[in-house]
Amino acid sequence: MKEVTATGQSVEAAVESALAQLQTTRDRTEISIVEEGKKGFFGIFGSRPAVVRAVLKPDPIEEAVQFLKNIGEKMGAPVEVEVRREGKEAELILSGEKIALFIGKRGQTLNSLQYLTQLVVNKSSDSYLNVVLDAEDYRKRRNDTLIQLAQRLAQKAVKTGKDVALEPMPSYERKIIHAALAGTRKVKTYSSGADPNRHIVISPVK
Repeated sequence: MKEVTATGQSVEAAVESALAQLQTTRDRTEISIVEEGKKGFFGIFGSRPAVVRAVLKPDPIEEAVQFLKNIGEKMGAPVEVEVRREGKEAELILSGEKIALFIGKRGQTLNSLQYLTQLVVNKSSDSYLNVVLDAEDYRKRRNDTLIQLAQRLAQKAVKTGKDVALEPMPSYERKIIHAALAGTRKVKTYSSGADPNRHIVISPVK
């Protein structure tokens, strides 16, 4: 963690000096006032400069990347992490020779790592960041699979006239199912149960 102590004629001047030394902005630092300073007589005699201490906050995305690399080393499956960030959305794309270990059966390992990475990122972030973890285009392939599954089970619900319950899924996968069937008048969808067993039910409209 990088920190500096800076002085100035005023607290604000000392802060500006500290930010210049750290080459950063105020929102990326924690500022504490060591000495507010004193102007003295005629602005000269007995004057004391203001003193502040500035600590550079860790970048949450950089922490997440290091977190994932550390996990890769412990698993014996080193990974590279590509970061794509837009506003409050961050996509971390993993690659490596043993990347399948990070995906796991039906993406369960990837989902768990995404949850943990989300915690790491928002532990030190001032505003909430949404993190998506991906590897070998798994999210897109899974997205396509879920849409096909939704359409197939919707047809089953209409044909049998009975509700069809899907397997438990994380919230963002449930949203894909809801969205895929949102324009279908013959069925309606709703979530049931509590996490981690919360699942979607496709119900025929009678």
